[in-house]
Amino acid sequence: MEFRIAVVDKSKCQPKKCSHECLKYCPKVRTGDETVVINDKAVISEEMCVGCGICIKKCPFKAISIVGLPKELEGKEVHRYGVNGFVLYNLPIPRKGYVVGLLGPNGTGKTTAVRILSGQLKPNLGKEDADWDEIFDRFAGTELLDYLKNLADGKIKVSQKPQYIEAIPKVYKGRVKDLLERADELNILDEMIEKLNLKNCINRNVDELSGGELQSIAIAACLMRDANFYFLDEVTSYLDIYQRINVAKVIREKALEKPILIVEHDLAILDMLADFVHISYGEAGVYGVITNAKGVRVGINQYLRGYLAEENIRIRDKPIEFEIFQPREGVEERVLVEYPSFTKTYENFKLFVEDGEIRTAEVLGVVGPNATGKSTFVKVLAGVIEDDEKKIDLDIKVSYKPQYIKADVNMQVGMFLRKINPAIDSSYYKTEFLKPLSLEDLMDRNVDELSGGELQRVAIIACLLKDADLYLLDEPSAHLDVEQRTEVARIIRRFALNESKAVLVVDHDIYLIDMISDRLMVFQGEAGKKGIAKKPMGMRKGMNLFLSNLNITFRRDEETKRPRVNKLDSRLDREQKSKGEYYYYFSD
Repeated sequence: MEFRIAVVDKSKCQPKKCSHECLKYCPKVRTGDETVVINDKAVISEEMCVGCGICIKKCPFKAISIVGLPKELEGKEVHRYGVNGFVLYNLPIPRKGYVVGLLGPNGTGKTTAVRILSGQLKPNLGKEDADWDEIFDRFAGTELLDYLKNLADGKIKVSQKPQYIEAIPKVYKGRVKDLLERADELNILDEMIEKLNLKNCINRNVDELSGGELQSIAIAACLMRDANFYFLDEVTSYLDIYQRINVAKVIREKALEKPILIVEHDLAILDMLADFVHISYGEAGVYGVITNAKGVRVGINQYLRGYLAEENIRIRDKPIEFEIFQPREGVEERVLVEYPSFTKTYENFKLFVEDGEIRTAEVLGVVGPNATGKSTFVKVLAGVIEDDEKKIDLDIKVSYKPQYIKADVNMQVGMFLRKINPAIDSSYYKTEFLKPLSLEDLMDRNVDELSGGELQRVAIIACLLKDADLYLLDEPSAHLDVEQRTEVARIIRRFALNESKAVLVVDHDIYLIDMISDRLMVFQGEAGKKGIAKKPMGMRKGMNLFLSNLNITFRRDEETKRPRVNKLDSRLDREQKSKGEYYYYFSD
């Protein structure tokens, strides 16, 4: 048994520019019912709608969604954004002494849930308005009741780390130290500087910081406030794996005192950081359901498989799978370009690069700590900057997606992509690029109006659309959810193989690097002072070198084959280190 919701995307619905197809073709309207009426926007009666789907197909702006939901969700609405608006079902539960994770695709209600828990949004239970007594009745007998009562009484103070840390320099001008002193309500500034390694940036201006430094100060500012509940949205963007693990330790320490809720798409870190996870699923912009809490390993594995056992719900057509790549046999490894050893010197930093080669039809993963020259190396290859002796002139066409993307293009996404490659409208590009990353819905939007995640997806496709021999992508995973990261990995691998192109990817998400790479390039050195770029090597050798530098071991989950961080000094950690197997495979 199911019931039906009808959602109209108000930003897409344009009755002045269409022929009111939803009204004209609705069979119920033809019999005299007012199932659809046109006011400022189309309004669809969910009670009268028979779910024929004609209006969905006929709407020229793709503004209508009619979805059948399981009967047990009926009456469980927590919040609805007006008539025919997005609906959220259920809420995650903050737990004292624990880190609770919230995992799910973008657009399925995670932000709405956090706005409710932080007191920014009063839940309306799917109606026009709901008073607090109705809300308490709805959550009676649940762990959330006391929390919501305290929220209603103004007894909950929330500290929140924003998702898009790139915006911080736009809203705050001045020194890092002044910003952190203002946030330090617990008198723990010195402790935070030490734990999050902020010594090098504390006396600099905010607008001079790298993405990793901005992320670290945003986390510090959030955790230094005197709050009852801490919410951190995407703690890993722009941080290297060493910093990610360090941040995870600091957050776990904080959770011993106060409840913490995190939204995180780096599953290796979520696995290490969280005690429980709530999974959000649904249809982006239409509805979202948040599950009950699950143990972190069970929850992540169910999410990857796409099937939630307790709820008996399939949330994805196919599982997200981690292949253990064997060397590709029978594939001619043709060298696209060789580069000599070179150096690049700045005032306080020097990069040494070993000679190496890049092959066609391969994805070369690039890993290493922040501030050891990865982006500098990519910029030299791209011709954006020159090496010290001006040795590097690859004499090939290069397409480059930088680490930080600027949204300074005032034109529609479709027009922007067509200028790069008019073939974007062909069925090949629609099937291979636009559809998997849900870009068709963005084609009429302006580039400078996109969110960080939307902008990232457009920038990745814009890079791959160019006619080039070598494609360089710096941090393509930033602001993408797990599904989007998986699609990006699949698109890039298929592109490299099918088009016989060389692709070089710099990223800190071990899952993405694991899914995408044929070989690995490892950067070592001293952050901000010296970087050494090793020549490309096989995945196993490369990951062992990289992880041994960080003194971290990974194992593969027996069920999903996904990489998992071993606890420091655990039996497996000690055993793998003794064998020199920091990056463990089940089969040789």
